[in-house]
Amino acid sequence: MTSRAPSALGFLTLKLEELRKERGLSFEALGKQIGYDRADLHKLEKGTKLCSTYVIGKLDGFYGTGDMLSMLYELAKKEGLLDTYNAYRRLEGSAAVLHQYAMGSMPGLLQTEAYTRTLLRTAPAWDEREVEATVADRSNRQQRLTGPEPVHYRAILDESCLRRMPAADGSEEIRAGQLARLVEVAQLPNVAIEVLPYAAGLHNLMDSNLILLWQPAGQHHAYQESSHSARLVEEAKAVAELRLSYDALRNATLRPGESLEFLRQMEACTTCSSPDPT
Repeated sequence: MTSRAPSALGFLTLKLEELRKERGLSFEALGKQIGYDRADLHKLEKGTKLCSTYVIGKLDGFYGTGDMLSMLYELAKKEGLLDTYNAYRRLEGSAAVLHQYAMGSMPGLLQTEAYTRTLLRTAPAWDEREVEATVADRSNRQQRLTGPEPVHYRAILDESCLRRMPAADGSEEIRAGQLARLVEVAQLPNVAIEVLPYAAGLHNLMDSNLILLWQPAGQHHAYQESSHSARLVEEAKAVAELRLSYDALRNATLRPGESLEFLRQMEACTTCSSPDPT
């Protein structure tokens, strides 16, 4: 029997192999039973590709395993997400240049502690211990902007990052503090912040946040994430394509000086946390 790592993904692939072989099914026969491609079933069983929750649910139903496979699948996704994030963190810690595009919420390197704390508390599964640990971790990461060898950092902020602020009690104080931090950081010699206004329209980076990293030795990487997924891109051609998308997006941003003035105007305005309905 093929050895598996002691992980949720390892247990999931082991169980899938056992269930399929117990029934004497080939991947092709199983695929016909549940209406899924045999090649993707093979990749799922080998742990090289995760499918959708719908397919895992179909497998649970076919094998009569309740929601066991679905639970292992969710744990495997979380493990993969954490592994990918940790790999990115190591690259961030050593990067010489870091370019970022963010939409919806403020990038971690630019967040105030109050903003981070409020954002994390919207996640139903997070307890207060996890929230405070992450707040402290993000504060430590921000030293990359101001330490003895600061990273050269450029952030393109979609206007939604500036408009969507906390709605809870104390929201105006959190909003003011966050905008003040942006104005302060934008004036660092190693930092450029550019605002992408709503008027820029549609673009092909709208489905995720993107970070491009350059290491001192010249290696290039890209990292894309949403609230429930992440991928680290290392293949040179794929990184180059994402860089072209990022450079094209820069053509639609307000220049750093214009962006700084935009931030200052928002900081001075007490009714600017939602977009102009016109």
